[in-house]
Amino acid sequence: MGYHPITPFGRTAEAVVISLKTRQLAADAPCPIDKWHILRDLTAARKSFELSDRDITLLQALLSFHPDSQLDPAKSLVIHPSNETICTRAGGMANSTMRRHLGRLVEAGLLRRRDSPNGKRYARRVAGEKIAFGFDLTPLLHRAAEIAQRAEEARAHEAEIKTLRETASLLRRDLAALSDLGLTQCPEGPWDALSDMARLTARQLRRKLDLETLEQIVASLRTAVARAASFFEFETPEMSSNGAPNEQHQQSSLKESLDSELTNEEIDPASENAALDSEIDTRIAEKPAAPPPPLRLVLGTCSEIAVFSPDPIQDWHGLIRAAEKIRPMTGISDSAWNDAKAAMGPEQASTTLCAMLQRFSEIRNPGGYLRHLTRKAREGGFSSTRMILALERRAA
Repeated sequence: MGYHPITPFGRTAEAVVISLKTRQLAADAPCPIDKWHILRDLTAARKSFELSDRDITLLQALLSFHPDSQLDPAKSLVIHPSNETICTRAGGMANSTMRRHLGRLVEAGLLRRRDSPNGKRYARRVAGEKIAFGFDLTPLLHRAAEIAQRAEEARAHEAEIKTLRETASLLRRDLAALSDLGLTQCPEGPWDALSDMARLTARQLRRKLDLETLEQIVASLRTAVARAASFFEFETPEMSSNGAPNEQHQQSSLKESLDSELTNEEIDPASENAALDSEIDTRIAEKPAAPPPPLRLVLGTCSEIAVFSPDPIQDWHGLIRAAEKIRPMTGISDSAWNDAKAAMGPEQASTTLCAMLQRFSEIRNPGGYLRHLTRKAREGGFSSTRMILALERRAA
């Protein structure tokens, strides 16, 4: 039978001195690791260790008592601050609260108690060797790789949640824009229900949601957006979303038409302007221009306009001003731009320019292309809304 003394706190006293097993673990430990780097990883992975932010706050206070910035297995990693000092460094934490959070850190295997015979924390030298009684930080060093791995998994999980939340927000915005558009162009659609879904989703996204809930929201929104988009005719002669061969054929034909128009402009611009003025005069009794698409749909689909605009665009006046500033950079002449505004209205003309900027590398002659769209607008065969929806479908 052996003798096993008990401390005044009811714990066995075999941890009074560092055991040979602990020394062997210290000898096999990895290289010194920055203690604050371990703390940052543990903060990211605290949920997997079932720790709260107050537990992390207390651990930060305990790490501050270690004199070095690194946890070195070749040195003593036992700290021995008093309860009062710990509470002070933990931002004035109550003593009972400190003991409760300290117990959680010990249960999680991140700290180890090194009790003295009388239960107090102190350090002394025995035969030239320093022996400390208090809290041993060695488990943090040995579990650093595990903590780093869990932190990486937690960060990846948070990144996935962030991506899903952003996707849900974008889908909700598109659903709201399509609902607003449908009320004016397809009143027979289920726009009230879809609009309510967009509004309720916005309220739901204000809360902190888990991964599974966000996946369900994104799936529901994708279905709703596809249902809303099915009420519109996306295919337009200007920006077709058909298969690649057909689209390539239409684009080639359109470019040939625009090249021919550009040649005519260069040969006799005065005669063409006169012909256009005559055409305008003969179409006084035309249909009124179709309403432009919702502004948020335009800005959400056509991101290039914001790149060239120094100020954020918040309303139609801002979009028109931005289009007026950017238009000269595109090579579109004043006469072509004025004709477009006269035929489409400034809102639709600016919307058309935004859509052109999205596919500017594919348009060989922007001025001729805009004149082509202007003529179709006078004939009642052009809608900037369908142009934007075609772009959105192509991006998706």
